[in-house]
Amino acid sequence: MTAENERFKSYNVVPGPKMGVVTPEFLETIAAVARKHGIPMLKITEAQRLAMLGHDPEQVAQIWQELGQEGGPRKPVGIHYIKACPGERWCKYGRRDSLGLGEKMGPALLSLPLPAKTKVGISGCPMNCCESFVRDLGVFGKKNGWTLVFGGNGGGLPRIGNIIAENLNDEEVISLAERCLRYYGANARKLERTARFMERTDLEKFKAAVLVG
Repeated sequence: MTAENERFKSYNVVPGPKMGVVTPEFLETIAAVARKHGIPMLKITEAQRLAMLGHDPEQVAQIWQELGQEGGPRKPVGIHYIKACPGERWCKYGRRDSLGLGEKMGPALLSLPLPAKTKVGISGCPMNCCESFVRDLGVFGKKNGWTLVFGGNGGGLPRIGNIIAENLNDEEVISLAERCLRYYGANARKLERTARFMERTDLEKFKAAVLVG
């Protein structure tokens, strides 16, 4: 079989981890499964996940089982993961607990019905290591609280997101993030990313709909 045919025959499994945080036990399991199945490539993805690349499709179910997981994401659109930097506990530049916020955001956002792929990035300081301004939903920390950015995109047609609100605490930023996503979900076209949605949406109208008080 040629290298080109082998490339199209291969399959990928992306078992996590959440926000790029791993344990020795997780890494030991990954290593054991990779050796057993002869997986030729392990790759840390841009999304802070670990991809297992190059195995046959027939191996997928067994690999997931040996990893102790039911399988990969079953929804074709929406939020599959939340990206976060180490935050104030682990980085000298950190101003807020980005990992802690990501843990809280997950239950509130991951199950929302959305019309397209939606990326979330949480940065613990204004340096924005998780590129919050070019995420569909971006959050970054400053001394006085969180800033929420919406409608960013880093793909083939980049867009800097709009700052929706600043100086928010954890509960306020999670609540606002959910309202932004629900408004987007109710008004966007099928498969329309937030960047394209915000380009045709009046910013002040959007803010009026999602900001309270």
